[in-house]
Amino acid sequence: MILLRAHPVTHPLRNWNLVIASITVATTFHIAGPTNAGQNSTDWPQLLGPRRDGTAVTAIKPWAAGGPNIRWRRTVGEGFAGPSVVGKRLILFHRVRDLEVVEALEVSTGEALWSTSYPTTYRDDFGFDEGPRATPTVINDHVFTYGAEGILQALDFASGKRLWSVDTHTEFGVRKGFFGAACSPLVYDGKVMVNVGGPAGAGIVAFDSNTGAVLWKATDHGASYSAPIIMTIRGQPTALFFTRAGLVALDPKDGTVIAEFPWRSRLGASVNAATPLVIDQRVFISASYGTGAALLDVQSSSFVPIWTSDDALTNHYATSVYANGYLYGYHGRQEYSPAFRSVDSETGSVAWTVDRFGGGTVILAGNSLLILRERGELVLADATPAAFQPLARAQILEGIVRAFPALANGTLFARNERELIAVELSRP
Repeated sequence: MILLRAHPVTHPLRNWNLVIASITVATTFHIAGPTNAGQNSTDWPQLLGPRRDGTAVTAIKPWAAGGPNIRWRRTVGEGFAGPSVVGKRLILFHRVRDLEVVEALEVSTGEALWSTSYPTTYRDDFGFDEGPRATPTVINDHVFTYGAEGILQALDFASGKRLWSVDTHTEFGVRKGFFGAACSPLVYDGKVMVNVGGPAGAGIVAFDSNTGAVLWKATDHGASYSAPIIMTIRGQPTALFFTRAGLVALDPKDGTVIAEFPWRSRLGASVNAATPLVIDQRVFISASYGTGAALLDVQSSSFVPIWTSDDALTNHYATSVYANGYLYGYHGRQEYSPAFRSVDSETGSVAWTVDRFGGGTVILAGNSLLILRERGELVLADATPAAFQPLARAQILEGIVRAFPALANGTLFARNERELIAVELSRP
């Protein structure tokens, strides 16, 4: 796999038969995360947390010099899928030998409560981990998982009983991607939405959350490694997908495409992986491979660029976080030891940068950045544009750590290639 630098794509904005040339329509919107009976704001029910923006309501205090307490450790199988936590239960999705396994664990002890599995033959063409990539989504007493070979399934949260399953790659004729299927399911209004990446209008597919029946299909966009989100525009819920081709806004009710913003590298061996981030009345998207970042104003039927740059904050796979006018995240390709940066969201100008910081993930916890580096170091720092100011550091895992962790009820649940741990940080 030869990776080269490519120039960003700057196609004219194309909308589905809706173009507004000179009229700016005022919009208001918010992120809508899944709701769950009995679920509270300190749960972590899906990738990037309750709102899919990497934000936790729990503030984290610096730990002592000896590091935070590790409540429990547990051996796990392969996979880059992060854990999800609702109430007293953690959902783990991993590969054990030739099975993709979903397990429910007791959060205080790591004890297994139930386990469900199905066979897998997935092989990674580039020698990477061969476990599932997509973090489970837990909503309305259901668990939804999407395996590396495109198996989408719904399980009962209490018992692990399989409610339905769809082999999306077979049903929609999806070609194998570079690194397996990785779209964490978006669940909203009785629908499970996934960037399947099929041809003939099956780029994005919505399934009935209770039965698995196909409700609608839209676009011919190939699959990315980004997770979709729901936002409200002018009172109307809208699904945003950052596909292999770019950003797409759809009506979740019937899949009608509202607007599209092409944004991908000209290099064939490239991916879009970071999740779109909503900032006030705008959307931030970012990718590597010479593509760059864009801050887009959301209008009634279009995305209008506020700024674009390949030199500001190019997220390879880890989504940035936003706090008080500034973005915090990784700039550069993971394999080339990316920098960690603070960037003015309004202008794209860099406030500070830590070169060759290395890959990892970041959570905004209160007014602090909780950074888990790929080599297993946990860093707590102030979320301030003044300077990078670490408050505490601790080695909590051995590398390689790539799965996005969960921060629920003051406990961080993180995993590497063979171990899952529960780290006590703060009580909510």
